[in-house]
Amino acid sequence: MSLPLDARQLAARFDSVFGSAPDGVWQAPGRVNLIGEHTDYNEGFVLPFAIDRTARVAVRLRPDAGIRLLSTFGNQGLTTADAGSLARGTARGWTKYPLGVLWALQQCGLPVRGLDLLLDSDVPRGAGLSSSHAIECAVISAFNELSGAGLEVQDMVLATQRAENDFVGAPTGIMDQSASLRGAAGHALFLDCRDQRVRLVPFDAEGAGLVLLVIDTKVSHSHADGGYASRRAACELGAEVLGVKALRDVGLEDLEEASGLLDPVTFRRVRHVVTENERVLRTVGLLESTGPAAIGPLLDASHASMRDDFEISCPELDLAVEAARSAGALGARMTGGGFGGSAIALTPASAEQGVRAAVEHAFAAAGYTAPAIFRVRPAAGAMRLA
Repeated sequence: MSLPLDARQLAARFDSVFGSAPDGVWQAPGRVNLIGEHTDYNEGFVLPFAIDRTARVAVRLRPDAGIRLLSTFGNQGLTTADAGSLARGTARGWTKYPLGVLWALQQCGLPVRGLDLLLDSDVPRGAGLSSSHAIECAVISAFNELSGAGLEVQDMVLATQRAENDFVGAPTGIMDQSASLRGAAGHALFLDCRDQRVRLVPFDAEGAGLVLLVIDTKVSHSHADGGYASRRAACELGAEVLGVKALRDVGLEDLEEASGLLDPVTFRRVRHVVTENERVLRTVGLLESTGPAAIGPLLDASHASMRDDFEISCPELDLAVEAARSAGALGARMTGGGFGGSAIALTPASAEQGVRAAVEHAFAAAGYTAPAIFRVRPAAGAMRLA
């Protein structure tokens, strides 16, 4: 991926493409989920943070209904659409994310004018770092300000979820866009997905002599496929059989009874969600009392649960986690929806180079594509740049 464009460069590129300056430039970050996987759509707890990689959009509202979209990456070229005829299933590639946001805003009863938009992003695509939500959150932030819609953050969270669920066709929860819109430097976001209550939790890995490494396995994934949807369906079945509104309402003490009521596969899916919620709560407690060096075993346990109970890992993710641990990482886990994407490794700074080398060697020995390994830090949420 080429170096990202800053706001001035992106505005200049917009001018050269569309013939005049944009109304402004906005950015929204990707996210890493520290812990709490597949708990969001079960009305549970998650602990993501916004990362220092972002999607940036230069936008100009148009006086008509015309929509023109272009990105600095890929070979899709200029895409045109009409704000008066947006429909599910008609968009392709990255354009389904901004078009989905505009469609969702229309469904909320807001008048949507046409716009010109140029996108640049350094959030790796398909890596489980929520590149799609970064685009959506940048777009909705720009539209909200330019149109004077007056949307609150929680409104933007729900609108982008609707875009993902009903326009893109990905049955995701509210974690990713919440992190992108609400993130704060130096903090993770403790989010209750039942009522959107949030609390910023200090996460200063570097201050504790640690780094958080992302290991992008280069195994691409998509939320709009059967694996993600089937896991969500299993969770909904489990809640129905257990007589609760959502798996959030099932406690550790209920699992023994649940094992006799559910088929083995559904029980394992339920057990992951229930235990993962507990791991999130314990991680928050440790970060607020002891510090990040104490959470390694919980990251390890989370990965084991996703691998064995939720069955959303893959050989590359498992190898990344095992190699990182063997080289000195305090804890490691896959992050994101699964079936590919990235792992994270909480690593002493003194062991960083050894962990990088061990993972790269393990992938080469297994004949896998070389991973991309990089640090991430908790960063600020969506904002206007220019």
